[in-house]
Amino acid sequence: MKKKVLAVVLASTMALALAACGGQAAATSAPAEPAAPAAVEEAPAEEPAPAEEAAPAEEAAPAEDAGGDLISVGFAQVGHESDWRTASTKSAQDVFSEANGYNLSFVDCDNDSAAQLEAVRSFIEQDVDYIIIDPIVSTGWDTVLGECEEAGIPVIVIDRTIDDSDKYVSWVGSDFLTEGKAAGEWLKAYADAQGIKEINALIIQGTTGSSAQIGRTDGFCEVADREGWTVLDKQTGDFTEAGGQEVMESFCKSYAGKFNVVVCENDNEAFGAMTAMDNAGVTYGPGNDVILISYDACTAGLKEVQAGKITADFECNPLAAPTVEQVIKTLQSGGTPEAQILVPDNWYALKDQIVPFSVDGNAMSMTEVTDAVIEAQY
Repeated sequence: MKKKVLAVVLASTMALALAACGGQAAATSAPAEPAAPAAVEEAPAEEPAPAEEAAPAEEAAPAEDAGGDLISVGFAQVGHESDWRTASTKSAQDVFSEANGYNLSFVDCDNDSAAQLEAVRSFIEQDVDYIIIDPIVSTGWDTVLGECEEAGIPVIVIDRTIDDSDKYVSWVGSDFLTEGKAAGEWLKAYADAQGIKEINALIIQGTTGSSAQIGRTDGFCEVADREGWTVLDKQTGDFTEAGGQEVMESFCKSYAGKFNVVVCENDNEAFGAMTAMDNAGVTYGPGNDVILISYDACTAGLKEVQAGKITADFECNPLAAPTVEQVIKTLQSGGTPEAQILVPDNWYALKDQIVPFSVDGNAMSMTEVTDAVIEAQY
């Protein structure tokens, strides 16, 4: 599509866009929780992973602009800190391939906010057709997004959210606040079923200021405050395995014998926390001293659920690229995409740890982790 036409579409689209706030804004698509019967125990044991719900990019006709050229896309990625991030990057590279009609300019920003802003400005200089941003932090974006708007380049935000600007056409991602609430509500139901009367929790947070960290922390702590649980400490592990291990080593020394729940805001932090607890002689997982809760539900995370180490894992679906492509195709055809689009997430545990619970009055379902479920996961 020619830039002049895009500028008109962009102007009308951005007037409708709403800035997402760490998963707290109301979405225009279906709720993030999996659509399943309220009776948790009836959920299929081998429920397909969300990756199979989206139409594979290769089945779509190759995308081209109005002149028959490849559509140029710039993608400013957070970094490579986790299994989740690797899956997100691969999804984008698979979808926005030359075979599918795209020329992808990809920048790994290595968790450096200044580098990410520089990458976006570089895309503007390259005069790309579209820009995709997974924002490292949720603020500091209004100026550079204004520059994108002036250049007539539509911006699509994925995964994490931007709080201080609405100058983008769509946000595609997961509801982090609901993820946090789901972890808290599951813990309440599970603790009640196990006869656990007191919760003393430690939280290993994600990158400070990211919408994933904010939403997951706020959602879990909302339930904790309501239930009168004790949150002994919260520290950031920066969504990395090394960070999770370092924080957990400190926790094991400072709170030895005082905690029975550890919440890690992604799987890689959980892997590091497991190493630290192993070294400290702390037992964790179903039937042991500590309930270990994680987020993301990557393949390696689900294997640790199956091994009886992570008690429950709350998915954040990394496969946003096929949905982003649909946003681009809508713009290419002169349409107006939805301002916010949620990708489907699922919650995972072993059979004995699956308990009925609700979030904001909506019954949740959980998927039993099996070999087939792990095989189908990202």
